[in-house]
Amino acid sequence: MSRLRRWWPVLAWATLIWMFSTSWFTSDNTGRFIEPVFRWLLPQASAETIELLHAIVRKCGHLSEYFVFSLLVLRSLRGSLGGQSLKRALITLAIVAGYASTDEFHQSFVPGRTAAVSDVLIDTSGGAIAQVLVALWPRRSSRQLESPPAD
Repeated sequence: MSRLRRWWPVLAWATLIWMFSTSWFTSDNTGRFIEPVFRWLLPQASAETIELLHAIVRKCGHLSEYFVFSLLVLRSLRGSLGGQSLKRALITLAIVAGYASTDEFHQSFVPGRTAAVSDVLIDTSGGAIAQVLVALWPRRSSRQLESPPAD
């Protein structure tokens, strides 16, 4: 598989992450859509609860977008690093953490956005969770094949 063919999904996803870091996706802008949904679902919830739920959704967005980014980077590295899974996972995490850091740096220049080390940690955690699940997946599958079904 050609290098560009392996890496274009990573570049496309990185571009999507960059777009999420623009002023279009400030807390005020996403709140216009997310908070009314929570008010409809939870009409008795206080304004503070709605704001907390909005913040949780935004942080879950960080976690999930870097979870996917990590899987895409790992997929691209598999073509160039062969069977060294720990090395691929560590390189993937370094790329995820590096991109998360540059993304937060980018946000420091965007009106309405702020850079936060805590977001880099959340982003990197999303990437790490993906790597752990990938590492555990073959073990889980092979155990299922080896053990007889329960009656």
